[in-house]
Amino acid sequence: MAARAIWKGQLKLGTTKIPVKLYSAVQDKTVRFHILDDKNKARVKQHMVDSDSGEEVPNEEIQKGYEVEPGKFVILTEEDLEKLAPPPSRDIEVVEFVPQDEISQQWYDRPYYLGPDDGEKEYFALVDALNKQEKEGIAHWVMRGKYYAGGLRPVDDYLLLSTFRDAKEVILADQLAKPTGAAPTQKELAMAKQLVEMLKGEFNPKDYKDEYRQRVMEFIEKKAKGHAPRLKPVKTKRQTAALDNVLAKSIAALKKEKRAA
Repeated sequence: MAARAIWKGQLKLGTTKIPVKLYSAVQDKTVRFHILDDKNKARVKQHMVDSDSGEEVPNEEIQKGYEVEPGKFVILTEEDLEKLAPPPSRDIEVVEFVPQDEISQQWYDRPYYLGPDDGEKEYFALVDALNKQEKEGIAHWVMRGKYYAGGLRPVDDYLLLSTFRDAKEVILADQLAKPTGAAPTQKELAMAKQLVEMLKGEFNPKDYKDEYRQRVMEFIEKKAKGHAPRLKPVKTKRQTAALDNVLAKSIAALKKEKRAA
């Protein structure tokens, strides 16, 4: 089934504007369950209740508050939130271009495809320029009442627009504790290098599936047909051996697999 656009706008680079359509680049496949009454198997509704009295609070009496200190809240009305919202716009404004390897992965949040809506020559000319110069655009835009910043890069001859996380949400590597203990020996370094070389391959996304979701859905399908399948627990082994022994066992196992293949 062809992808369906979820939003329309225009890519703005200086005085140049390119009409574009926004498409979701990922799909949420999380297994979700309904909450049911055990006796009647009817869906159970959730209600807002007063945490002190346990009484239900009507929707018209519910307010939004931000806790500034324990037990003290700043109340924000719907009018307040409307005034704080950014003005609506259809512009995705590219403010600068940076090298593609300058932005680390933890900055990216949610990816979208940007496809051409009109002016395909300008669109694909930009894709070609970004590919040849290995650049990524930094863009700002407003969508559905919310401000976004993100990175714009070419992927498979199209543009991929990924929203950025807020700077306060990103933990950088220099904030981690410094390594302690003895450094790896030359033998351990050589074995680690050998292990990496033996595991060289090409990325195939079909090899990586949500095994939990697959087990749950297969179980549900069997129960729906009146079966009561038994599930074997997933076991994990803890490795407590020395690093060089662990690497040696891994290398030996890989060699055995390759000989068998």
